[in-house]
Amino acid sequence: MAPHRKARPSGTRIAGIRTPALATAALTSVALLSQTANAAPSTDDKPSVEEVEKKVDDLYRQAESATDKYNAAKEKSADQRKRVDTLLDDVAQRTQKLNEARDQLGSFAAAQYRTGAAAPDTATFLLADSPQDYFDQTQLMNRLTGRQKETVDEYFTDRSATMEKRQEATESLQTLTESQETLKSTKAEIQQKLTTARELLSKLTAEEKARLAALEKQKQEEAQRQAEELARQQAAAREQAAAREQAAQQKSSSTTTSDSSGSSTTTSGSSGSSTTTSGSSGSSTTDSSVATKAEKALAYAQAQIGKPYVWGATGPDSYDCSGLTQAAWKAAGVSLPRTTYDQVNAGTTVPLADAQPGDLIFFYDDLSHVGIYIGNGMMIHAPKPGAYVREESIYYAGASIIHSVVRPA
Repeated sequence: MAPHRKARPSGTRIAGIRTPALATAALTSVALLSQTANAAPSTDDKPSVEEVEKKVDDLYRQAESATDKYNAAKEKSADQRKRVDTLLDDVAQRTQKLNEARDQLGSFAAAQYRTGAAAPDTATFLLADSPQDYFDQTQLMNRLTGRQKETVDEYFTDRSATMEKRQEATESLQTLTESQETLKSTKAEIQQKLTTARELLSKLTAEEKARLAALEKQKQEEAQRQAEELARQQAAAREQAAAREQAAQQKSSSTTTSDSSGSSTTTSGSSGSSTTTSGSSGSSTTDSSVATKAEKALAYAQAQIGKPYVWGATGPDSYDCSGLTQAAWKAAGVSLPRTTYDQVNAGTTVPLADAQPGDLIFFYDDLSHVGIYIGNGMMIHAPKPGAYVREESIYYAGASIIHSVVRPA
């Protein structure tokens, strides 16, 4: 696990985007990645800077996708551990109860022996499938009182239930073991991909690193241009909506004035207006509640800017992408699932053109990345290993990778 850092990286901020010292988050991974694994095999033909950039980006994406699988397996493992612990506690309590019932039944058998009945065969009793089977053999059933017979019935019923619980606990332990193995293999997969990316970056010369930084800067500038274009489109859409609403209000006002010649019509119109106002108030209250929660989520996310991305982390010192969005909305009182492919179903899907601050922006077909929208085509997200939580254009890797927009509240 990478060391937790709160200090933000030094460097310039280009068009609202916080960038590492060399203007590329990829380069900082040489210093930040702590995972170790076998080095990638070397080749005689050295790849170009562009090929290295693409390969590193692909490796980071694959690692992030694997991280979501890791997070899901970790949650499943934790749930299974709780279930196993509960089952084992239940079995222990049931076993104790059986031991106490067996002692009580032994007292019954001893009492029957003192009254002249044959001594019971303990082994036969313990191995019998039911109380009737046992007493059919020992002919003691007719000598027991009603309460004693109930105790015998309870004993065999509890013994059967306890055996079932023991079997269930055994199966749950096996499932837990399998989940832990999945965790182990997924963790190794993530570490290998991150190490391979680090190896590729470490082989770049100073000139190649400068070239890589320039490519990254070009991508950021294009992403910012697209964000500004989206901001203009959204602003125009809001102006058109406001104009339509104003026109509708003017038309409604004109109609009301025209109908006010009769007192009964005026009263009716007033009542209708009151009803409309009431409905508008309810909608306004709902919108206000959503906006308040979104503001709280954004305030939390903004306070995390500068903290490092660490796969599997949920804060407060470091985050992965879904760990950040989950923590942000939790601060607003909204509980989100842990993984991106569960978070995408935890709200209402809206068009990108209608995205509002606080909405979740999901990326790639496999939903392997998520950020929290802040408006004007920008978001806050935990980008990838080696980078920090930062503000960035939602087009940071191109428009085609945007999957969907979801409003959690």
